[in-house]
Amino acid sequence: MVLCFARKRRSHGALFRGQKEVVVELGQFEKKEVKSEKVHRDGLVVVNQVKETNGLLSIAKKYSDVGIQHPIIVWWSPLTGELGRIGQCGADTCYFTINKTYQNHQMTRAFLFYGTDFQINSLPLPRKHHHDWALFHEESPKNNYKLFHEPAITLFNYTSTFSRNSHMPLTTQYLESIEELKTHKYLIPLSRKNQLREHLAPLAYVQSDCDPPSDRDSYVQELMKYIPVDSYGTCLHNKDLPSHLKDPTSMDDDGLYKILAQYKFILAFENAVCDDYITEKLWRSFKLGVVPVYFGSPSIADWLPSNQSTILVKSFSHPKELAEYILQLDGNDQEYEVFLEWKWKGPISNAKLLTAMKERKWGVQDLSQDNYIDAFECLVCNRVWENLRRKEEGLSPIQWQARANHLSCPEPVAFTFLPSSLGASVMRELWMPSFHQSKREAAALRRLVELNQNFTTEQFWRMVFKEQL
Repeated sequence: MVLCFARKRRSHGALFRGQKEVVVELGQFEKKEVKSEKVHRDGLVVVNQVKETNGLLSIAKKYSDVGIQHPIIVWWSPLTGELGRIGQCGADTCYFTINKTYQNHQMTRAFLFYGTDFQINSLPLPRKHHHDWALFHEESPKNNYKLFHEPAITLFNYTSTFSRNSHMPLTTQYLESIEELKTHKYLIPLSRKNQLREHLAPLAYVQSDCDPPSDRDSYVQELMKYIPVDSYGTCLHNKDLPSHLKDPTSMDDDGLYKILAQYKFILAFENAVCDDYITEKLWRSFKLGVVPVYFGSPSIADWLPSNQSTILVKSFSHPKELAEYILQLDGNDQEYEVFLEWKWKGPISNAKLLTAMKERKWGVQDLSQDNYIDAFECLVCNRVWENLRRKEEGLSPIQWQARANHLSCPEPVAFTFLPSSLGASVMRELWMPSFHQSKREAAALRRLVELNQNFTTEQFWRMVFKEQL
């Protein structure tokens, strides 16, 4: 998956009110009028005349004495692509950059890592006592499996992951809003769906990422023996989309939505089975007014719009049993419509979901709100400043620390009803060994980082193989 986001252009202004916007890029200095005197030094803004705001005068003076007023936060695994930017996070201001030469700058306070691009042979070591590490990782274990084990995830001070337990949860990262869940834009009357069943299967499956850790394709392949499934993706493909919708980037295309909205049921199967890992597959079904048949997060019941909105695969002992239930609903309009009452009549009854959306400090495809990258940066910036203020007051800093449940998934398990299938073979030959090796990699990474000195890839792999002995 390619991470895409629209960055809301915040006012990346100077530290103190009364100053106008300052935009900084390394290698060039674009400035707009600022009332206080300033000079350009090493690609950064230096404020020589300041006004006291929010009780930060002494801290600001200390920064100006060393030639810079902002804590520096380095994206060690570049995600934003911005060479340098002064970011305003409420009353706090930090300088964000991807320039690694700031590693040992006296004002550097934190390093940000994007999990998918986290590389063991490129870490900011030695790690100083005031250097915080922060991890942003919205993906499943398919992307950098070693981070999903306690020795690795607890190397970080702050986390933003799909887990509700992380410091900035991304559980609802694919849900634009409650209004989008309730929209009637794509709703097709059941009477029309019954007519369309003459040339459509009751179930749709759209997947081109084949043989993932969840082994979903093996399940769907077995399910197809007992019920018709229209499979539009490259996985188990049996039905074509219009040519202009075949590109994977068209998954959010209005034309695809209108095709899928014709179905009664959609197979919403995740690529990994992890608590709180919920993708667009589920939310898209709700948006279209189609009943999702869900396989994935064991904690999914905590996030559904109502207790009877989704068919959960885990409730059935075998795909045949699931197929029989879906066929029963397909033939009984009254029973089927119960699954859509929350959308037709409302309201959404899940207080946990409503609260999570109300309290979320970032938006999805909403330029009026900060996106989750901005929010992650500000979480770190605000906590860096919190400890700077505590130091000024003679207090000990708060030691933020990630825990094992901030990013974890159980060992992948093959379906017991497919002991000799290709899917089970893929699990045994690829994902189970990958899980166990990733545990050794996490332990090796922990030991090497704790030595607090640079290490090579060769040293890492020697340690991994040592862990195996």
